[in-house]
Amino acid sequence: MVKKLVVKKLKAVGEDSQLSSTIRESAQQIWLAGLGAFAKAQQEGNNVFDALVRQGEAIQKTTRKVAEDKVTEMAAKATGTWDKLEQVFENRVARSLNSLGVPTKQDVAVLTRRVEELKAAVDKLNGVAAKARKPKTVAVKVVRKALPKAKPRAVPKAASKGAAKVA
Repeated sequence: MVKKLVVKKLKAVGEDSQLSSTIRESAQQIWLAGLGAFAKAQQEGNNVFDALVRQGEAIQKTTRKVAEDKVTEMAAKATGTWDKLEQVFENRVARSLNSLGVPTKQDVAVLTRRVEELKAAVDKLNGVAAKARKPKTVAVKVVRKALPKAKPRAVPKAASKGAAKVA
């Protein structure tokens, strides 16, 4: 029985040593691959770095252009919004002034045009009336009638006493 156990342990140790040697070999290969990658990175590092910088510049240009386009688009929308806001404000002010009875610019223009038309019509009528109304010399005889002389009024005595008291 002891022999069986020793044989079993030796087999297990043999298997363990084979497993550990396999693990050691794999770890060694991984280590060597890492060293190889490091050496290659040192050799090609500048080339890779320069390539990354070029790619970064290209991406930055593209991003900047897209950002500028968006800013321009937003500025156009904001301008449109301000124009709409200004129009709404003007409409509300106009309605308020209209409700207070303040004439609009159009009302004043219509009235001005109407006054000019009326003035032209009056001037035209005055010109026709002035031509039609030439002064004529007419002899006018003044007749005066003699008016009867007014009789003096008699003032009642009571009235004259009251008037004296008041004065």
